[in-house]
Amino acid sequence: MSALLVSADEDSGVAVVTLNRPERLNAIDAEMIRELGEVWGRLRFDDSVRAVVLTASGERAFCTGIDRDHVVPQPSSPYMQDDPLLAVGPKACGLWKPVVAAVRGMACGGAFYLLGESDFVVADATATFFDPHTTYGMVSAYESMLMAGRMPYGKVARMMLMGSAERLSARRAHAIGLVSELAGPGGALEAATRCAAVIAGYPAEGVQGTVRALWAAREAGLAQAYAQAPHLIALGNLPADRQAELFGGRRQEFRLR
Repeated sequence: MSALLVSADEDSGVAVVTLNRPERLNAIDAEMIRELGEVWGRLRFDDSVRAVVLTASGERAFCTGIDRDHVVPQPSSPYMQDDPLLAVGPKACGLWKPVVAAVRGMACGGAFYLLGESDFVVADATATFFDPHTTYGMVSAYESMLMAGRMPYGKVARMMLMGSAERLSARRAHAIGLVSELAGPGGALEAATRCAAVIAGYPAEGVQGTVRALWAAREAGLAQAYAQAPHLIALGNLPADRQAELFGGRRQEFRLR
């Protein structure tokens, strides 16, 4: 089964890219990383697609980050840390067509690589947002950096530092600006597609130039922050076996804000 589903409507000019590992809460594995890179690259050359909606299969989760069964070999040097999720977003792959994320259920951890490179986020009432890195002895680096451009500092700091003890509700995420539109249960995809269809109806050059301009306002700061991330991760992450021990003993209860 493909890790992604892709459909396009020639009349509206909207493509829908769907994360398709619901049995794993749409966690990202090597196959999904590869397919996302291929899809974003292919959409760069498809002039019939003028806007994209990014969504996910199933009701429980949009994405829960990297699949813990996916082993990422790392060199011993802190100067050469590899993060495969840096390649999963549309901007990282040079796609300057607008991407609207439609979130249902959990979005956490590595999901922020995708949300951080979407142009805006639509969520339904079931959506929740959190980052469990600190709970398991890990540095939230790239995730924090991306979300710091989407939320007030104190809000993103609380979400990242509180780890798995708290989840941000869709209502609260909308109130602080992470989510641009709050839809009813199951309505995020329809609402996001409606927005994408409007945007796709405008002249593509102006739309894509605007997307590029918006990202230009962010990328200089992100580039400087990203340069620090590998060292922070190498210094701050607990050994993998200790992370696994903490993950195995995780508590299920959390506060929804």
